[in-house]
Parts: sequence; C-alpha cells; structure tokens
Amino acid sequence: MFTGIIETAGTITAIEHDRQNVHFTVSSDLGPELKIDQSLAHDGVCLTVVALDGNAHTVTAIRETLDRTRLGEWRVGGTVNLERAMQAGARLDGHIVQGHVDTVAECLAVEESGGSWYYTFRYATDDLLVDKGSICVNGVSLTVVEPTEDTFRVAIIPYTHEHTNFKQLQAGDRVNLEFDIIGKYIARQMAAYRKVVDPNS
Repeated sequence: MFTGIIETAGTITAIEHDRQNVHFTVSSDLGPELKIDQSLAHDGVCLTVVALDGNAHTVTAIRETLDRTRLGEWRVGGTVNLERAMQAGARLDGHIVQGHVDTVAECLAVEESGGSWYYTFRYATDDLLVDKGSICVNGVSLTVVEPTEDTFRVAIIPYTHEHTNFKQLQAGDRVNLEFDIIGKYIARQMAAYRKVVDPNS
C-alpha cells in the first residue's frame, strides 16, 4: 500500500523488451536503500524490484500492466515519480493508494496561477470522482477540483511541481489514474444494489 506522497523522481536509464514483458531500469537516490523483491510505485504503478546496481534498480512490467497504464510510452531519459510502500504505523499523509492503475487520462491544459498550477485532465466517463475527493495522478495523491462528466482539475503547489514529473507535463501528455479505493467499493456495492432493485437496469 502507498500514500501518494512522492519520495523522489528517478530517471529511466534502460528499457529492455523480453517477449511480452518489458524491463525498466531507473536511477534515483533511493537506489542504495532498495532491496530485491521490494514493492515500489512508479508513476503510481506498483512494481517489484528485480535487480539492483548502485543507484539503479530494475523492474518488470507484464502485458496486463502495459495495456492498462502508460508505461509503454516510457522512454530512456524520462522522469518517473517514485514511492516506497508505506510502513506499518507511519502517518498516512496522502490517501490510501494501492498502486493498481485503473485507467489513463489525457492532460488538456496546464495553467499557472500565482505561483501554483492547475492541470485539467480528460478520462473515460466513470462516476468515481467527487469534488474535493482524492485521486492519484502519476502516483501523486491530489484533490479533485471541478469534476465534470469526463474531466477534472487538480491544483499543484510549488513543492509538488518541483519534486515530481508534473513540471514536465504538457497538454496532450497522458497520465496514470488510480481512483479512490473507498469510492470504488461504494460504486460496486451501489451497482449490485441497483441490479437487485431493478434487474433490468
């Protein structure tokens, strides 16, 4: 489990294709502190460390992960948001994040506003967002602003802008989204309830 509070940004140094799998090597200042089999969120995607070499670690993405996220768009030299799994007893500074990306969204606009930034995203229609609710964008825990049927905005403070890959994000880029787990459970229960009340719905 993660919290959506990014620890550092890493740089993709190598990409190796192995049949339907892809191995990504990422260099960061977390490298010396990692261990084999450790879970690490990469732009919000929970991946397992399979190799270590100094400041660099390697993870493997399978076909399911590549199809559901934007990892297939990663390129050598790109920047990745990194977060280690939450420790038991630690403060939950963001919100509950599983590292299981639900979908991707397109960045429609980036607006600077008095030292902070507003990002607008478009995503597949889904009733899982509420105003001032939580959303995980590229692994970052953020607050939903002004959601519509298929868009929403988030506000980024200077610290987050500087210490994540948001500073490189432009209109047209795609991002990983993970909806709030509590909202997903409620939506599933409501869907089951509606089928009982109205079997033809």
